[in-house]
Amino acid sequence: MTAAAIRCSNDLKLYQSLLENADVKRVRGRIQRMDEKRDHPGVRRHLLATSVRLSRSMSAPLHHMADQCTERLGIDSPLELYAYASPQFNAACFKPEEGRVFIMLSSSLLEAFSDSELLFVMGHELGHHVYQHHELPIGYILRGREPIAPTLALDLFTWSRYAEVSADRAGAYCARDLQGIARALFKLASGISDDRVVKFDLDEFLRQVDDMLAFDEEPGRGAPQQDWFLTHPFSPLRVKALKHFHESDLMCSGGMTKTRLEDCVRQVMGVMEPDYMKGKTDATRTMRNLFLAGAITVADAHEGISDQEREVLKKFLEKGYALEKLDSGQLREVLPKRIAEAKERTSLTQRMQVVRDLCIVAQAERPVAAAETELLNQIASELELPANFVLQCLEGSTELD
Repeated sequence: MTAAAIRCSNDLKLYQSLLENADVKRVRGRIQRMDEKRDHPGVRRHLLATSVRLSRSMSAPLHHMADQCTERLGIDSPLELYAYASPQFNAACFKPEEGRVFIMLSSSLLEAFSDSELLFVMGHELGHHVYQHHELPIGYILRGREPIAPTLALDLFTWSRYAEVSADRAGAYCARDLQGIARALFKLASGISDDRVVKFDLDEFLRQVDDMLAFDEEPGRGAPQQDWFLTHPFSPLRVKALKHFHESDLMCSGGMTKTRLEDCVRQVMGVMEPDYMKGKTDATRTMRNLFLAGAITVADAHEGISDQEREVLKKFLEKGYALEKLDSGQLREVLPKRIAEAKERTSLTQRMQVVRDLCIVAQAERPVAAAETELLNQIASELELPANFVLQCLEGSTELD
């Protein structure tokens, strides 16, 4: 089994798509030019000055763990380990310099984590390296000199969470101890390492996910907006995703297929994602009604609904919708009412999500017809979305999962 084989499919798909985004390319090009002109010491010099390099003679057990991880993940690059003083449990893997890989671990983490927990942390950080997650500098892109499209921001945060799933799998592949892995994530989430105070219980930890799902009725439906803009999944979700991973044929003979695994992970991760097509809250029903009227009206705006547009619509709509029975004229008439309802009952970000999906329908045929673009701009304007939002969506690499 290779590291590539266990990588989360959604991580890889979003990663490849984002690397082709024009805004992302521009930022990466700027960073590369800065690196080429850099006249000051890099990461290694900073680490040597601000932390303690842990040589093999100073920490043989930690280097033994690193050797296990690099062998299992197929990493040949030289590895340097550093420790720094901090009461926070933390670890990081930096972008390689001169062929070296650097991992930094906080003092509190080194003192409080068991060998199996440290093995998971080490494998997780090296997973970021082996999957080249540093090639998407999300911080630079989001905090750059020029504002980026809201849709790109959503995609970056979603990708970052799936990137953590891949790194978790790399850590789990190295540690091969679900209890130890879950305990490490529990410690990271709670800050508690003394089992005299709180005794870790895996089943109880996982029940938090069930309680989160109960709030939203279905994964991702009604998830608070602040959840969409987090780079890391909640720790209980990570443990749930890793439990599915350990039950797959990637880790045990006769386990679930990778296709089934990715379906389970998408369901778990949906708790943090803005998906509304099957939601039962007032806001998600309003969004769905707006999408239905808007999508049919946009698709019908230029020479009727094409076969390509029908295929895209089928991917969005539930099986209960029969496209041939939908009255495009009636939906066109109710569209203004549904726009007004959306302005009253949904947030700006939720309205952006619907219009982005309408753009996906319009992009079923390229180039997008002028009549469809004009209608999309009209809908966006009436929904009080930012100027040029439709243009940003249509020019971006927007795809349907």
